[in-house]
Amino acid sequence: MLKFLFQKRTVQVLCLLLAWFVIHVLLVSLDGFQDDLQKVDVGVVLGNKVELDGTPSERLRYRLEKAAQLYQEGYFPYILVSGGIGMEGFDEAEVMKGFLVHKGIPSDRIITDNRGVNTRMTALNSRKILGDRGLESVMVITQFYHISRTKLAFAQAGFDPVYSAHAEYLEWRDLYSLFREFFAYYQYLLKQ
Repeated sequence: MLKFLFQKRTVQVLCLLLAWFVIHVLLVSLDGFQDDLQKVDVGVVLGNKVELDGTPSERLRYRLEKAAQLYQEGYFPYILVSGGIGMEGFDEAEVMKGFLVHKGIPSDRIITDNRGVNTRMTALNSRKILGDRGLESVMVITQFYHISRTKLAFAQAGFDPVYSAHAEYLEWRDLYSLFREFFAYYQYLLKQ
């Protein structure tokens, strides 16, 4: 009897955890696909992989294209590009800046952060860099599954509110990323 109760309780706990995961993934997806566009001081583009030939990965390219589009539409006068030195040996922020300049964004309108090695560092660095320039409001630009955690990190860094736009690029890898984001989100939520 005790074994049966333990098994029943285990199944109930597993079902609850699965429901929590599914609801979280749905909410993250809804948040990520629903752009929250407002005029702000700066559009912040989070870094991603640079290819071995020094060009932005497709994921990163779509983030940059979205930022260029929103800049051209007048949503923000500055773009902050944030990333670190990737395994490929390239400074993501410099590659991102070069891409945007090639797309017609004036160089003096692009701010670089080459110490944005993760989402939290990008948020903290943005707070310092933008604060030093008297810039306050931000719109974060990244993949849809990354929006909720990015907004959380920026809110924890002192930005309020945090607007967002997603890169219009989907791939099968997003399923893995949604799974990973579940754990990463709560890690950020619990570790302020």
